[in-house]
Amino acid sequence: MATTSDIRNGLCIRYNHDIYKIVEFLHVKPGKGPAFVRTKLKSVTTGKVLENTFSAGHKIEDIRVETHKFQFLYEDGEFWHFMNVEDYTQIRLTENALDMPKLLKEGEVVTILINTEDNMPLSVEMPASVVLEVTHTEPGVKGNTATNATKPATVETGFEVNVPLFINEGDKIKIETEKGTYKERIKE
Repeated sequence: MATTSDIRNGLCIRYNHDIYKIVEFLHVKPGKGPAFVRTKLKSVTTGKVLENTFSAGHKIEDIRVETHKFQFLYEDGEFWHFMNVEDYTQIRLTENALDMPKLLKEGEVVTILINTEDNMPLSVEMPASVVLEVTHTEPGVKGNTATNATKPATVETGFEVNVPLFINEGDKIKIETEKGTYKERIKE
């Protein structure tokens, strides 16, 4: 058993007869009244996100998890297939288990949290950022650079992201996986 002081991003807990992963949390100590922890929880089975407030000192049932490195192999429309990089065993997951499935490129190595009680995969942790090639974007118009203007661009995985006007097709860009936002252009 854990308490609210043990809450951190990525912690898996049992709540309302389901397993949830803590996506965001904020410890709040108002001037008047008891302290509490405001959390955003994501169900690892359904992908549903809900917000909950725990009072300070509240007991929560944490789930023991192990982390393993897996390589993304392919997606067949229904399942996402991964291979353990240590023993080459393969698993398949539904889209609910992934935070940003449209940013996964074949061969990408991710960390998968696995429940130690039943060896079931719980969720996939993406790297902090990924490098993808721009496959389609409109050409930037000269003179539109007075402000931080952006345009939509589609990357090789089909994900659409807003990029600065100087980005062209064929450029490699770094995308922050947590928010799905453009970070920088990669020069080769």
